[in-house]
Parts: sequence; C-alpha cells; structure tokens
Amino acid sequence: MALQSNLAIAAIQSVNDFVVKFANVNGSGSASANALFAKSVLRMGVPASSRNIFPSNIQGLPTWYEVRISESGHLGRRGGVDLMVAMNPETWDEDVAEIEAGGYLFYDSTKPLPPSKFRDDVNVIGAPLTAICNREYTDARQRQLFKNIIYLGVLSALLEIDVTVIETLISEQFRGRDTLIKPNLHALHLGREWAREELQCPIGLRLNPADKVGDRIFITGNDAAALGCVYGGATVAAWYPITPSSSLAEAFSAHCHRLRRDPDTKKKRFAIIQAEDELSAIGVVIGAAWNGARAFTATSGPGISLMQEFIGLAYFAEIPAVIFDIQRGSPSTGMPTRTQQADILSCALASHGDTKHVLLFPQDPREGFAFAADALDLADRLQTPIFVMMDLDIGMNDWLVEPLEWDDSRRYDRGKVMTAELLDNGVEFGRYLDVDGDGIPYRTYPGTHPVRGAFFTRGTSKDRYARYSEEGPDYVDNMQRLLHKFETAKRLVPRPIARAAPEPTRFGAIYFGSTAPAMTEALEALEERGIHLDTMRIRAFPFHDDVLDFVAAHDRVFVVEQNRDAQLRTLLISEGDLDPARLVPILHYDGTPVTARFIVRAITDMLDVVTLAPLRKALP
Repeated sequence: MALQSNLAIAAIQSVNDFVVKFANVNGSGSASANALFAKSVLRMGVPASSRNIFPSNIQGLPTWYEVRISESGHLGRRGGVDLMVAMNPETWDEDVAEIEAGGYLFYDSTKPLPPSKFRDDVNVIGAPLTAICNREYTDARQRQLFKNIIYLGVLSALLEIDVTVIETLISEQFRGRDTLIKPNLHALHLGREWAREELQCPIGLRLNPADKVGDRIFITGNDAAALGCVYGGATVAAWYPITPSSSLAEAFSAHCHRLRRDPDTKKKRFAIIQAEDELSAIGVVIGAAWNGARAFTATSGPGISLMQEFIGLAYFAEIPAVIFDIQRGSPSTGMPTRTQQADILSCALASHGDTKHVLLFPQDPREGFAFAADALDLADRLQTPIFVMMDLDIGMNDWLVEPLEWDDSRRYDRGKVMTAELLDNGVEFGRYLDVDGDGIPYRTYPGTHPVRGAFFTRGTSKDRYARYSEEGPDYVDNMQRLLHKFETAKRLVPRPIARAAPEPTRFGAIYFGSTAPAMTEALEALEERGIHLDTMRIRAFPFHDDVLDFVAAHDRVFVVEQNRDAQLRTLLISEGDLDPARLVPILHYDGTPVTARFIVRAITDMLDVVTLAPLRKALP
C-alpha cells in the first residue's frame, strides 16, 4: 500500500526535528529494534532522546517507545507525535489520536482495515510486514523478531537514515554472536528495498547528517549513578529488587566486577547483598556505615515505606547512609513502570517523630553520577541519611548528556572522625558533643582505640556522651543540635541554579529533577508568546536561602512538579513560612514524563487567572 495522497491538508515537512513513537506489544522483541532506531539517529550526528513506556504486568500488554529528534537540542518530551509506528491493534485508536495533523501513520497492512480506522488529516503508510515475514521465515519466533528489523528497514528508507549506520549498530550489538549478524542485516534490507520499490521515499520527515551530538554519551541515570557510587568510594550495596531501581544495583555490581577487583589476586573489594526485603537492605547499609564503610541502597516508594523505622534510627543515632529513591507511580503498588516525583514528603520527613532529611535532586544522568558521589561525602560529613531523588524517567531511560567527569585529585570527605592519636592526646570525646558549633559531633570507627572513644549506639534518647537518658533537657539539647546540623547542611548541599528572564518580570518558576529539559523548551515557547519568567532549579533540600529570596522577589512563582499534591510546594511553604497564594502549583502526574506543551499551556492558563482576577473583582 503506497503513501496515500487524497488528504485534506499538507503533510508535515521537517528535517531533523520531529517525534517518532512506536506502539508495540510487550514481549515481541521490539525494544531492540526501537533502540537501534534511536541510536542510528545519534550516529548521524542528530541529538535524540528516547523514552520507553512499558507495562508492569505480563507479556502481551501494550508498550510504547518515543524518540524525540531535535537538532536544536530539545530533549524533553514535546507532546504530540509526527510519525506513529502502529504495531499494536489493541491500542490503535489512541495511537492514531496522538498524531499531529499532517503527520504520518505507519502500520502493517497485511490485513486491510476499514476507512473508519483512519483520520482524514493523517498520511497513511502501509507495509505488508507480516506477509513479508511469512514469505521469508517458517519459524514463528523468527517471524516475530525479524518483523521488527524489517520495519526498521522501511523507516530507514522513509526517513533517509544512512543504512550503513544501522548495519554498523547491528554488527556491534551482536558482536560475539556473529551468526546473528547476517540474518538481521538480511531482514533490514528486506524492509528497506521493499520500501524503496513500493513507497514514495523519502517522506516529509527526513534525517540529514549533522554534527550536533559531539562527544555526548547516551546513558541511563541508574547506570550513571551506580558508576558515581564506585567513584565516590562505596564498597557496600544492599538492595531488594523493585522497579525501577533494580538496574542501579545491577549496574553497580557490573562496575565493581570491572573496577573493584584486586588486579593481582582478583579478590573482590566490595560486598553486594540482595537482602530479604527493603527493611533488611537499609539495615545492612546502616551496619556497614557504622563500621566505617561507604554504603548505599537503591529502592522506590514502597521500599521507602518499609525502611521507615531504620531510617529514623540512622537519623537519631547519626549514622551515614545513602538511599537512592527511583520514584515511580504511587501510592501503594501504583504504576510501577511509570514515572512521578511523588516521594518528596515521604523522604524529607521519613520515619516517625521530628525528622528532616537531606534530599538531592539530579536533573539527568550526568548529575546522577555527580550527586551519587556527593551523597556519599554528605552522608559522612553530616552523619545522616542522604536521599538521592531520581525517578523512572531519569533512572531507566537513555539520556544524551555531556561526558561524566571526575577529578582525580578529589579526596573523600569522611567528616569528623576521632583518631587514636587525638584520643591519646587527651581530646575530649563525646559522641553527641558539638564542639565546633555546627551541630555535627565527632564519631569513632569500631576498634579505633583499646580503651578510649567507645560509645553505645542506641535509638533511644541519650546525653552528649551517648549515655542513656530520658531527661527532658538532654532530649531537647540533642534535638536542637540535630536541627542545627540540618541548617549546616544548607551550606553543603548543591546550590539552586537561577536564570533571569530576558526582560524584567513579576513572575517566576521553580522546578527540579527530570522536569528540566521540558521546562527549558517551555520557557523558549513562552518567551515567543511574550511571557517571561525568571526561573530557579532546586537541586537540594534543605533549601538554600537563595530559594526563599527568589520567591520573595516575585508576585507569583509557579512550582512545576510531577505529583498530585504539590509536595515540593508544601515543603517550600512549611520551611520558608511562605504565603501559599504566592506559590502557584503546576502539576503533572499521569505517569508519563511532563511535556513542554503541558507546561506552556498550564502556565499560560494560570497567568490568565492571576492577571485577570483583579479585573474580575472590579467588575460590577
């Protein structure tokens, strides 16, 4: 079936700037072919970002893979689809509905569909993929797998992708399994040659070679954070499998086997423990850190819920711990394979009673790498749990980022550790004694000195010398010192990053984490409409004084986040004693990464409300 021409409107014409979305069935083997498509775009020098939207249940459910192609470098989700590769009949209607007017629908035309299944304003491209597979292959599994490579071949012709790039990627992917290279190349050319003979190639969407990728790398946040833990000195990881954090622990294991073995004896210099549950995992981390190791766990929202009691112990007994929370749809089991930023409050205030925890908010895998190492330093420096708040979008999706960097002259910050020499010199040691006025006491490692520097670690109330005490003044003294330590953390955590609008404005916007790329694009679109916003990207809690100053400097500040209850806004109001009316929530929480179009529309609508409200009040 050739490209249809009886359309009411012109087809979209765009070079190196469009969105392709693949609609497949989970378990069909499509993920490999779709990833080859994204990587081929990058190999042609054109920036791209991919997002995999997959089910949490069983084989046979719908899955989508969206590729944003943008030579200008916009790598967040835009919203809308220019080319839909519709390979799942079950989701056909919703997939077709997503296509932009004038866009393209590519499907398997082996079985004809009634005209009612199409849109008059969409260009339809049919290819008899199943028929080609049935003709070429007798094995049912081969038919299923090679169908994906065949449609990749068709796309290479339709979009003018350099086929040698895909050939090289296939050869690299199956290196070591060389018998698979030739049949995959054959399937690729089956699709490509069929398209060149039967379809109008290229279509209005095309890829031209560019040089816009540079030395950037394609990496997931979980992989980058795991490598950051290795560079940051972590030697112990304890975890319990949970989507979407499991690949962080698995990546740490792979990196350690490569980088943390004695070159001569091959002996492991690390310990990775898959615990019986999340509570056990954080218990192992606390025990290892108490002994002086750098340790972490990786989990998601349900795991945080189970860890509450031990998190409170680490806070009150002042033991370092690093917790990676790769946030997912919630509450309860929620949507395990969807993304959200909905654990902000549960982590900031984890455990019962008066607790406050340090949170770090990386915006992408590159910061995930840097903040992983920073978190290990901060945990030792502050002697407290540190949460690295990523999400599924960052953790499991490939992002195009600048190369990871490490300063070889950097030394680990182990914080205030009392040595045997200091103890021998008569320095007074009190485990919870604040001698420097920053709320942080000195600690000792087990076995530091045969007779001095020992203390009893307890979760109950104690005095400055770790002696059990339920005296009110001792308790208040300890709790106030912990609060003072939290204030000290403001000077140690990553500072927020501010951006001034091109023109003076009364309005601002605060955002954090994975919303960053969509927010950057949204700001450009808003400025094209004459709407200017000063912005601040928050990178940590406790909030630096700069954050409160930013809010005070604007009449209204939009707070963009991916949860229902405006959790970051809630923290801002409670910590800064701010007027809630000054902070306007912009909330996206359907489980997919926020789009630039959503942010533009939401802020524009809210600005209409904010600016027109006084006028409405004045009307009779």
